[in-house]
Amino acid sequence: MREIKNIIFDLGGVIINLDIPKTINEFNKITPEPFENVYTQLKQDDVFDKFDKGEITEEDFFNKINVLLNSNLSFEKMKFAWNAMLLDFPKNRLDLLLKLKNRYRIFLLSNTNETHITEFEASLFENHGFKNLDSFFEKVYYSCRIGMRKPNSDIFEFVLNENGLNPEETLFIDDTIIHVNGASQIGINAYLLDQNREVELLLIENGIVTN
Repeated sequence: MREIKNIIFDLGGVIINLDIPKTINEFNKITPEPFENVYTQLKQDDVFDKFDKGEITEEDFFNKINVLLNSNLSFEKMKFAWNAMLLDFPKNRLDLLLKLKNRYRIFLLSNTNETHITEFEASLFENHGFKNLDSFFEKVYYSCRIGMRKPNSDIFEFVLNENGLNPEETLFIDDTIIHVNGASQIGINAYLLDQNREVELLLIENGIVTN
């Protein structure tokens, strides 16, 4: 491996804690049809991909969920359930990003949607005093704002090309194997962050940061 100069981070499960089963459970409390029929971490109905790529509005998204689940829920109830997966930003991870920013070019690349962005930015401000994640990265990329989504190669190539990054000098960290494989296919050094493992430990073991 060439010397790493750039690090691209996933958000959910890497920087912010996630509990996807919590969202599934919240929907299952209020919908006639099981939410697992349309959404899991590894497989989901096309409406979720469209929402993640900004191709449909929040209103369109929740209307479609009502149809898929044979329900007639208010947007507020669905928004609460949809956001339930979003947990906390551990301070040690935010501190790590600020430390890394002094030595590397670091970026955020997340499959996400406007509903989740509004929710986690509110949490970030309430608990840490930052209005958004811009202070922690050279640039933040959300799938819903650039119209592309991991694991497709176009989103990785877009980030590399826009910032003049050499894939051989770039590290990508994600908690989903298909995203890791997508980055690897275009020459990026891609690491899978196992569940319940701290990203800092992964970076220490690979010589990116020291104890």
